[in-house]
Amino acid sequence: MVVYNFKKIQQVPTASDFVDVVLSKTQRGTPTVIHAGYSINRIRSFYMRKVKFTQTNYAEKIALILTDFPRLDDIHPFYADLLNILYDRDHYKLALGQLSLAKKLIDTVGRDYVKMLKYGDSLFRCKALKRAALGRMCTIIKRNKAGLAYLEQVRQHMSRLPSIDPNTRTILVAGFPNVGKSSFMNKVTRANVEVQPYAFTTKSLYVGHMDYKYMRWQVIDTPGVLDKPLEERNTIEMQSITALAHLRCTVLYVLDISEQCGYSLAQQTALFKSIQPLFANKPLLVAVNKTDVRSMDDLRPDEVELIEFIRSTGATVLPMSTFSEQGVADVKGAACDMLLRERVEQKMGTKKVEDVLNRIHVATVRPRDARERAPAIPASVRAAREARAMDAEGGDDGGVLPKRKTLRDLQEEEGGAGVFSFPYQNYWDLKTDEWKFDVIPEIMDGKNIADFVDPEIEAKLEALEAEEDRLIELAELEGVAEPMDDDDAATHELAERIRHKKRLIVNKHRDDKGGNRPIVPRSKVIRPERTVEGLKRHLASVGVRTGDDDLQNLRKRGRSTSPRRGLSASRGDAEEAAARTGSKKPKSELTPDERKAAKLVRSHSKVAIRGESKSASRPRSRSVAGLRDESMVRSADKLLKKQQRQRNLHGKVGESDRVITMKKEKWMLTGKRGIGKTDRR
Repeated sequence: MVVYNFKKIQQVPTASDFVDVVLSKTQRGTPTVIHAGYSINRIRSFYMRKVKFTQTNYAEKIALILTDFPRLDDIHPFYADLLNILYDRDHYKLALGQLSLAKKLIDTVGRDYVKMLKYGDSLFRCKALKRAALGRMCTIIKRNKAGLAYLEQVRQHMSRLPSIDPNTRTILVAGFPNVGKSSFMNKVTRANVEVQPYAFTTKSLYVGHMDYKYMRWQVIDTPGVLDKPLEERNTIEMQSITALAHLRCTVLYVLDISEQCGYSLAQQTALFKSIQPLFANKPLLVAVNKTDVRSMDDLRPDEVELIEFIRSTGATVLPMSTFSEQGVADVKGAACDMLLRERVEQKMGTKKVEDVLNRIHVATVRPRDARERAPAIPASVRAAREARAMDAEGGDDGGVLPKRKTLRDLQEEEGGAGVFSFPYQNYWDLKTDEWKFDVIPEIMDGKNIADFVDPEIEAKLEALEAEEDRLIELAELEGVAEPMDDDDAATHELAERIRHKKRLIVNKHRDDKGGNRPIVPRSKVIRPERTVEGLKRHLASVGVRTGDDDLQNLRKRGRSTSPRRGLSASRGDAEEAAARTGSKKPKSELTPDERKAAKLVRSHSKVAIRGESKSASRPRSRSVAGLRDESMVRSADKLLKKQQRQRNLHGKVGESDRVITMKKEKWMLTGKRGIGKTDRR
């Protein structure tokens, strides 16, 4: 589990970017239009809002930076010392302290200028105070330019630090440069550390993970350490010293017995002596590496004394070779076991363990009595063994049960895999076990269909075939006209009944299939008369008076007043009007009233002839319903065209068309506008 995740620290902007971001946010997040004609309270609140908004943005961003960066007094001592080595504790604290002071100064500036803005007496003075406040805030940020740049460099370096958990099970590999520390780590973990034949290839801490006894372990590869005073060691070496000083782990000190690393065994032992205080209260394991080049038996007496000195300090010495991987697993297992024992001993020495052990009760099994209980063998098995023992003729296998035949054996007997078919019949639950192995069984729902076959099926099939033959004979007798005897009459009656039943079935099928059709066909519906006389007859049938005096407003010219709209009148009505007015008289003998009536009849006759091709039952158009004559129809057309002129000009489909075909530019529709002009921003 990662205790500190330095990769989540957000980027620290430069001073100029800091100023640009905050001022841009102020411009976008506050009103931008103010006029001298406004009341002084409105002007003051306008500029006070800008100052407070800028102060809040600066404070929030600086507080986020101060929160993201770790405080050296609150984190683990390992990370605190590591940050001190890499970035200098004083410089780090100074940069954060300056940024915290800048936050306080910005808050002070904001409060002071808000107080002064409360007493501003004009727009010019309020604007000047606002500019001064924002300018002082930006100046404070620009003075911290170096601190912000330093914190950004620290953030980038911290994001590349390995994720080390100081409290988990850890193996720390230490020693001189180029002795095989990185090679050992690549062998036992999934890490891929660079390995080169020169010193100080590893310049920082590397972390790898491995599994041992179903537990996760972390292995830390440290840079090489030289034998010199502590104050003379550089940053790379101090990382190893810091890890040795603060991490609770098993220390794996690697010795190069072949001395190919460039340092003698005496120098490596001297380094072991100098950093020995860092090994206190930690399991210590010394791995003698590169035994494939030089074995332990080839050591000189003085070198053997050095190894014995290392053993006398309480360290465990094991040989290994990272090249041939001989002894690597032993070193790994020994290091892990040493740390597990040490951690268990520490836990057992605490008071917390005593409290837990007092609440644990370990139950032990005690025998009920001293009676010996032999294994229970079924009587059938015992009898079979005795019978087999009697049949055996002195063999060693007498009384032993034969091996039970398994499906594997049965498969090999039947031809092997791909040929053998699994005997599912053995697991069928049938009434009789003999039915399981029928030649062609048909099983459905766990039952054999053969169990339900009628034994008299053959006789019934013959009776059915005979009935079919009789039906064929009935079809031949349909055309016979001579008298039939009683048997033929009965047969003929049976055939009629069958045909009748068949027709009923067909009709029922048709009714069910066409259930959505009308009950009465449309062709048989009697259409009502749509004439004046028909209307009179209908009114008279329901008891309404239909005399001329009673129906004075009823006209007999049909349903149309406008031939232009396709409204037709019947030819019979026009002829009837002509006969009533006596239009067959000479024109000179007609009275003025008769001439007027004849003219009206002729116009109606033209309408009837023109609309003769149209259906007489066609309803009147709703667009001219209520219009008195042709002049009103023409007037309505003119008004309709005038109303549609503007819509047609914009290419609209109808009155409900709200599509804007040509949109205006964005600057014409967005932005903050003053009280005056509205045609531009």
